[in-house]
Amino acid sequence: MSWIVLTLLCALSLASADAAAKAWLQGFSATELVVIRFAIPGLLMTPLLMGLPPLGELPLAFWGWILVLIPLELVAMLLYVAAIRDHPLSLTLPYLAFTPVFVIGAAWLLLGEQVSGRGAAGILLVVAGAWLLNSAHARRHDWRSWGAPFAAILDEPGSRMMLAVAAIYAVTATLGKVAMHYLAPEFFGAFYVALLGLAVLLAIVLPKPRILLKLATRPWAVLGVGALLSVMIYTHFLAIQQVEVAYMVAVKRVSLLFGILFGALLFRETGLTARLPAGVLMLTGVFLILV
Repeated sequence: MSWIVLTLLCALSLASADAAAKAWLQGFSATELVVIRFAIPGLLMTPLLMGLPPLGELPLAFWGWILVLIPLELVAMLLYVAAIRDHPLSLTLPYLAFTPVFVIGAAWLLLGEQVSGRGAAGILLVVAGAWLLNSAHARRHDWRSWGAPFAAILDEPGSRMMLAVAAIYAVTATLGKVAMHYLAPEFFGAFYVALLGLAVLLAIVLPKPRILLKLATRPWAVLGVGALLSVMIYTHFLAIQQVEVAYMVAVKRVSLLFGILFGALLFRETGLTARLPAGVLMLTGVFLILV
Protein backbone atom coordinates (compact mmCIF):
# COMPACT_ATOMS: atom_id res chain seq x y z
CA MET A 1 0.00 0.00 0.00
CA SER A 2 1.38 3.43 -0.94
CA TRP A 3 2.48 5.90 1.73
CA ILE A 4 -0.16 8.42 0.60
CA VAL A 5 -3.01 5.94 1.13
CA LEU A 6 -1.53 4.87 4.47
CA THR A 7 -1.15 8.48 5.61
CA LEU A 8 -4.67 9.45 4.58
CA LEU A 9 -5.96 6.40 6.48
CA CYS A 10 -3.84 7.55 9.43
CA ALA A 11 -5.35 11.06 9.27
CA LEU A 12 -8.91 9.71 8.96
CA SER A 13 -8.38 7.32 11.87
CA LEU A 14 -7.09 10.14 14.07
CA ALA A 15 -9.99 12.46 13.26
CA SER A 16 -12.47 9.60 13.67
CA ALA A 17 -11.02 8.70 17.08
CA ASP A 18 -11.37 12.33 18.20
CA ALA A 19 -14.97 12.51 16.97
CA ALA A 20 -15.83 9.13 18.50
CA ALA A 21 -14.36 10.16 21.86
CA LYS A 22 -16.35 13.39 21.79
CA ALA A 23 -19.57 11.56 20.88
CA TRP A 24 -19.28 8.38 22.95
CA LEU A 25 -17.20 9.33 25.98
CA GLN A 26 -18.86 12.48 27.30
CA GLY A 27 -18.76 12.41 31.09
CA PHE A 28 -15.29 10.88 31.19
CA SER A 29 -12.59 12.99 32.83
CA ALA A 30 -9.44 14.07 31.00
CA THR A 31 -7.35 11.54 32.95
CA GLU A 32 -9.78 8.73 32.08
CA LEU A 33 -9.59 9.68 28.40
CA VAL A 34 -5.79 9.63 28.57
CA VAL A 35 -5.96 6.07 29.90
CA ILE A 36 -8.19 5.10 26.96
CA ARG A 37 -5.97 6.80 24.37
CA PHE A 38 -2.73 5.24 25.61
CA ALA A 39 -3.47 2.04 27.53
CA ILE A 40 -5.97 0.52 25.08
CA PRO A 41 -3.79 1.01 21.94
CA GLY A 42 -0.79 -0.20 23.96
CA LEU A 43 -2.69 -3.40 24.75
CA LEU A 44 -4.08 -3.88 21.22
CA MET A 45 -0.67 -3.36 19.60
CA THR A 46 1.16 -5.85 21.85
CA PRO A 47 1.40 -8.52 19.07
CA LEU A 48 3.56 -6.08 17.06
CA LEU A 49 6.25 -6.38 19.75
CA MET A 50 7.11 -9.91 18.63
CA GLY A 51 10.69 -9.84 17.40
CA LEU A 52 11.58 -6.79 19.48
CA PRO A 53 15.36 -6.71 20.10
CA PRO A 54 16.48 -7.45 23.68
CA LEU A 55 15.86 -4.34 25.77
CA GLY A 56 19.27 -4.72 27.38
CA GLU A 57 20.86 -3.95 24.01
CA LEU A 58 19.28 -0.51 23.86
CA PRO A 59 21.74 2.20 24.92
CA LEU A 60 21.24 4.45 27.93
CA ALA A 61 20.78 7.41 25.58
CA PHE A 62 17.58 5.81 24.23
CA TRP A 63 16.12 5.47 27.72
CA GLY A 64 17.15 9.02 28.54
CA TRP A 65 15.16 10.38 25.60
CA ILE A 66 12.21 8.16 26.55
CA LEU A 67 12.23 9.52 30.11
CA VAL A 68 12.00 13.05 28.71
CA LEU A 69 9.35 12.19 26.11
CA ILE A 70 6.81 10.31 28.22
CA PRO A 71 5.94 13.13 30.68
CA LEU A 72 5.63 15.57 27.77
CA GLU A 73 3.32 13.18 25.90
CA LEU A 74 1.12 12.74 28.97
CA VAL A 75 0.79 16.49 29.54
CA ALA A 76 0.07 17.09 25.86
CA MET A 77 -2.60 14.38 25.79
CA LEU A 78 -4.30 15.71 28.93
CA LEU A 79 -4.61 19.11 27.25
CA TYR A 80 -5.64 17.53 23.93
CA VAL A 81 -8.49 15.40 25.27
CA ALA A 82 -9.81 18.22 27.44
CA ALA A 83 -9.82 20.54 24.42
CA ILE A 84 -11.72 18.23 22.06
CA ARG A 85 -14.11 17.03 24.78
CA ASP A 86 -15.25 20.46 25.96
CA HIS A 87 -14.81 22.70 22.90
CA PRO A 88 -15.74 22.68 19.19
CA LEU A 89 -13.53 20.45 17.03
CA SER A 90 -13.39 23.17 14.39
CA LEU A 91 -11.90 25.64 16.89
CA THR A 92 -9.37 23.24 18.42
CA LEU A 93 -7.96 20.68 15.96
CA PRO A 94 -6.83 23.23 13.33
CA TYR A 95 -4.36 24.74 15.81
CA LEU A 96 -2.25 21.59 15.56
CA ALA A 97 -1.09 23.17 12.29
CA PHE A 98 1.07 25.44 14.45
CA THR A 99 3.39 22.53 15.34
CA PRO A 100 5.76 23.09 12.38
CA VAL A 101 5.60 26.84 13.00
CA PHE A 102 6.84 26.27 16.54
CA VAL A 103 9.55 23.90 15.23
CA ILE A 104 10.83 26.59 12.88
CA GLY A 105 10.65 29.21 15.62
CA ALA A 106 12.62 27.04 18.04
CA ALA A 107 15.28 26.30 15.42
CA TRP A 108 15.62 30.01 14.67
CA LEU A 109 15.82 31.08 18.32
CA LEU A 110 17.99 28.24 19.63
CA LEU A 111 20.08 27.24 16.65
CA GLY A 112 20.13 30.40 14.56
CA GLU A 113 18.70 28.55 11.55
CA GLN A 114 17.30 30.84 8.88
CA VAL A 115 13.73 30.50 7.66
CA SER A 116 13.41 29.98 3.90
CA GLY A 117 11.05 32.04 1.77
CA ARG A 118 8.75 29.05 1.40
CA GLY A 119 8.81 28.46 5.16
CA ALA A 120 7.98 32.11 5.84
CA ALA A 121 5.07 31.94 3.38
CA GLY A 122 3.83 28.79 5.10
CA ILE A 123 3.92 30.49 8.50
CA LEU A 124 1.93 33.42 7.12
CA LEU A 125 -0.71 31.05 5.72
CA VAL A 126 -1.05 29.20 9.03
CA VAL A 127 -1.42 32.51 10.86
CA ALA A 128 -3.92 33.72 8.24
CA GLY A 129 -5.94 30.54 8.72
CA ALA A 130 -5.96 31.10 12.48
CA TRP A 131 -7.23 34.65 11.87
CA LEU A 132 -9.96 33.37 9.54
CA LEU A 133 -11.11 30.81 12.13
CA ASN A 134 -11.98 33.71 14.43
CA SER A 135 -12.87 36.29 11.77
CA ALA A 136 -16.35 36.77 13.24
CA HIS A 137 -14.69 38.95 15.87
CA ALA A 138 -13.55 41.47 13.21
CA ARG A 139 -15.68 44.13 11.52
CA ARG A 140 -14.95 44.72 7.86
CA HIS A 141 -15.15 48.51 7.95
CA ASP A 142 -13.35 49.01 11.27
CA TRP A 143 -9.62 48.38 10.84
CA ARG A 144 -9.12 48.72 14.58
CA SER A 145 -11.05 45.47 15.05
CA TRP A 146 -8.93 43.48 12.59
CA GLY A 147 -6.63 42.28 15.36
CA ALA A 148 -9.56 40.99 17.42
CA PRO A 149 -9.48 37.45 15.91
CA PHE A 150 -5.97 36.95 17.32
CA ALA A 151 -7.12 38.09 20.75
CA ALA A 152 -10.06 35.68 20.42
CA ILE A 153 -7.62 32.76 20.08
CA LEU A 154 -6.33 33.47 23.56
CA ASP A 155 -9.85 34.04 24.88
CA GLU A 156 -11.02 30.61 23.68
CA PRO A 157 -9.81 27.97 26.21
CA GLY A 158 -9.91 25.13 23.67
CA SER A 159 -7.75 27.08 21.23
CA ARG A 160 -5.27 27.97 23.98
CA MET A 161 -4.98 24.35 25.04
CA MET A 162 -4.43 23.11 21.50
CA LEU A 163 -1.76 25.75 20.88
CA ALA A 164 0.01 24.43 23.97
CA VAL A 165 -0.33 20.90 22.57
CA ALA A 166 1.17 22.04 19.26
CA ALA A 167 4.14 23.59 21.11
CA ILE A 168 4.75 20.38 23.08
CA TYR A 169 4.44 18.25 19.94
CA ALA A 170 7.05 20.46 18.30
CA VAL A 171 9.44 19.28 21.01
CA THR A 172 8.36 15.62 21.08
CA ALA A 173 8.52 15.34 17.27
CA THR A 174 12.15 16.38 17.38
CA LEU A 175 13.10 14.23 20.37
CA GLY A 176 11.12 11.24 19.05
CA LYS A 177 13.07 11.34 15.81
CA VAL A 178 16.29 11.16 17.85
CA ALA A 179 14.99 8.19 19.88
CA MET A 180 14.05 6.34 16.67
CA HIS A 181 17.74 6.18 15.76
CA TYR A 182 18.08 3.42 18.35
CA LEU A 183 15.06 1.28 17.46
CA ALA A 184 13.58 0.40 14.06
CA PRO A 185 10.30 2.18 13.16
CA GLU A 186 8.37 -1.10 12.86
CA PHE A 187 9.03 -1.70 16.58
CA PHE A 188 9.31 1.84 17.89
CA GLY A 189 5.63 2.80 17.51
CA ALA A 190 4.21 -0.23 19.34
CA PHE A 191 6.94 -0.14 21.99
CA TYR A 192 6.54 3.58 22.62
CA VAL A 193 2.76 3.30 22.97
CA ALA A 194 3.21 0.30 25.28
CA LEU A 195 5.49 2.39 27.50
CA LEU A 196 2.96 5.24 27.51
CA GLY A 197 0.21 2.77 28.39
CA LEU A 198 2.33 1.39 31.24
CA ALA A 199 3.04 4.94 32.43
CA VAL A 200 -0.66 5.85 32.64
CA LEU A 201 -1.45 2.58 34.40
CA LEU A 202 1.20 3.28 37.06
CA ALA A 203 0.57 7.02 37.37
CA ILE A 204 -3.22 7.14 36.99
CA VAL A 205 -4.91 3.73 37.28
CA LEU A 206 -2.88 2.24 40.12
CA PRO A 207 -3.66 5.13 42.53
CA LYS A 208 -7.30 5.21 41.34
CA PRO A 209 -8.35 1.67 40.33
CA ARG A 210 -11.99 2.77 40.16
CA ILE A 211 -11.13 4.20 36.74
CA LEU A 212 -11.28 0.65 35.38
CA LEU A 213 -14.85 0.33 36.61
CA LYS A 214 -15.73 3.58 34.83
CA LEU A 215 -14.21 2.30 31.58
CA ALA A 216 -16.16 -0.93 31.93
CA THR A 217 -19.45 1.00 31.80
CA ARG A 218 -18.91 1.66 28.07
CA PRO A 219 -16.68 -1.19 26.86
CA TRP A 220 -17.50 -0.96 23.15
CA ALA A 221 -16.98 2.81 23.07
CA VAL A 222 -13.65 2.44 24.87
CA LEU A 223 -12.50 -0.36 22.55
CA GLY A 224 -13.74 1.52 19.48
CA VAL A 225 -11.73 4.64 20.26
CA GLY A 226 -8.71 2.52 21.19
CA ALA A 227 -8.95 0.53 17.95
CA LEU A 228 -9.14 3.69 15.82
CA LEU A 229 -6.05 5.06 17.58
CA SER A 230 -4.25 1.74 17.06
CA VAL A 231 -4.93 1.99 13.32
CA MET A 232 -3.63 5.57 13.38
CA ILE A 233 -0.38 4.61 15.13
CA TYR A 234 0.22 1.52 12.97
CA THR A 235 -0.36 3.32 9.66
CA HIS A 236 1.75 6.27 10.87
CA PHE A 237 4.86 4.14 11.26
CA LEU A 238 4.17 2.08 8.12
CA ALA A 239 3.95 5.27 6.08
CA ILE A 240 6.98 6.90 7.68
CA GLN A 241 9.13 3.96 6.53
CA GLN A 242 8.29 4.68 2.88
CA VAL A 243 8.82 8.43 2.62
CA GLU A 244 10.53 11.39 4.23
CA VAL A 245 9.02 12.40 7.57
CA ALA A 246 8.20 15.92 6.32
CA TYR A 247 6.01 14.63 3.48
CA MET A 248 4.20 12.18 5.73
CA VAL A 249 3.50 14.75 8.47
CA ALA A 250 2.25 17.30 5.93
CA VAL A 251 -0.28 14.85 4.48
CA LYS A 252 -1.28 13.62 7.95
CA ARG A 253 -2.42 17.14 8.84
CA VAL A 254 -5.39 16.54 6.51
CA SER A 255 -6.87 15.27 9.78
CA LEU A 256 -7.67 18.86 10.71
CA LEU A 257 -9.99 19.12 7.69
CA PHE A 258 -11.65 15.84 8.64
CA GLY A 259 -12.06 17.24 12.16
CA ILE A 260 -13.77 20.39 10.89
CA LEU A 261 -16.15 18.31 8.74
CA PHE A 262 -16.95 15.93 11.62
CA GLY A 263 -17.64 18.94 13.83
CA ALA A 264 -20.19 20.27 11.36
CA LEU A 265 -21.80 16.97 10.36
CA LEU A 266 -21.89 15.14 13.69
CA PHE A 267 -22.04 17.91 16.27
CA ARG A 268 -23.82 20.65 14.30
CA GLU A 269 -20.95 23.10 14.85
CA THR A 270 -21.65 26.34 12.99
CA GLY A 271 -19.40 28.49 10.83
CA LEU A 272 -18.35 25.78 8.36
CA THR A 273 -18.16 28.30 5.48
CA ALA A 274 -15.39 30.19 7.29
CA ARG A 275 -13.72 27.34 9.18
CA LEU A 276 -13.24 24.96 6.25
CA PRO A 277 -11.37 27.57 4.13
CA ALA A 278 -9.38 28.45 7.25
CA GLY A 279 -8.39 24.79 7.62
CA VAL A 280 -7.36 24.65 3.95
CA LEU A 281 -5.21 27.76 4.42
CA MET A 282 -3.50 26.27 7.47
CA LEU A 283 -2.96 22.93 5.75
CA THR A 284 -1.44 24.68 2.71
CA GLY A 285 0.88 26.51 5.09
CA VAL A 286 1.96 23.19 6.62
CA PHE A 287 2.77 21.83 3.17
CA LEU A 288 4.90 24.87 2.37
CA ILE A 289 6.78 24.60 5.65
CA LEU A 290 7.41 20.86 5.60
CA VAL A 291 7.62 19.86 1.93
